[in-house]
Amino acid sequence: MSLLSQLRAVTTIDIDSMDPGIALHHGPFHDMTSNQGIVYFQAVDPVNASVIDEAIQYVRETDSNDLSRDSDQFLQDVVDVITVLLAREVYPHLEGRVHAQTSPSYASSTEYTIAHAKRLVDLFDAHGILKSRVCIKIPATPASIPACEALHDEGISTLATCVFSVAQSVAAAHAGCTYVAPYFNELRVHFDPSTWIEYSDTAGAHPMIPVIRSIIASLSGSKTLVMPASIVSVPEVLALAALRPNHLTLSAPLLTKLDALPAILEEQLRLAEPHTTEPTLFNIISVLTFDTSSRADAILLYAPSRRSLEDAFAADAELTRKVSDALAIFGECERETREFVRGVLAAERMRNT
Repeated sequence: MSLLSQLRAVTTIDIDSMDPGIALHHGPFHDMTSNQGIVYFQAVDPVNASVIDEAIQYVRETDSNDLSRDSDQFLQDVVDVITVLLAREVYPHLEGRVHAQTSPSYASSTEYTIAHAKRLVDLFDAHGILKSRVCIKIPATPASIPACEALHDEGISTLATCVFSVAQSVAAAHAGCTYVAPYFNELRVHFDPSTWIEYSDTAGAHPMIPVIRSIIASLSGSKTLVMPASIVSVPEVLALAALRPNHLTLSAPLLTKLDALPAILEEQLRLAEPHTTEPTLFNIISVLTFDTSSRADAILLYAPSRRSLEDAFAADAELTRKVSDALAIFGECERETREFVRGVLAAERMRNT
């Protein structure tokens, strides 16, 4: 038995990749997660040239606003369709949902986040993937969490992403998010590996272990599932699996490594005993009572407002920095994808002149 197969007996494994070859080889998976970075790296791969052409043609044929072919909106529309088409390639290897992320440029606007989420859902439907099989990833900001609640009321599943705190997770659960995805590492480690810190004792020393443990405990009894993300190494996977989250979403390189490794002793995947609770983890949401008898009730009784989440961000400079940095990176990836599409269009014009 491979380590990947062993992990599947412990938690639900999702694929954090839009590579259909990886999905076929290591699947089936429950869900497929994606983001602007994953979309960019798949879009520029020459193997997906036909996907880019199909997306451009689709937007040309369905554009009701007669947008300029060089306008940012036209390019963004193409990027949205690329996202859907890439997800469609992986869809046959899934038992659950495809995930697509709203634009980071809308993270400070509830209205724009809702509109973009609905557009993505409509595009999936137009390409044969029903709303029930779609989940929209939304950055867990004070403006975006209310969007999750509005979308939930319309039957659209959401995942709160860019999560680094219990406060964001509780707010997401109260907004009706299907999933919350706490980042084990900051997003930047995937773009600048020198920023990644390797711990000799990941389970005992990594600063996100107690945070994610608290998130899992505090959402116990709610309908929101915990799906840790932004995982770099096999020891990180094992440390997280020992916490028994509902899901783990894993990158293509990690899936390949785990499938090549043999199973380990069962005790290495047993639920670790919690370290001493750090009260500072809960300072920003001190209105909650975190004893085992009231944890689920606390989720239901605490109704985070946009102001309360703003206060949580204001009280935690590191949270603000991490989320802002992730949004900046995703924004740059989205911009680079638009520019790539612009280049494809320019090359097309050159061929036709």
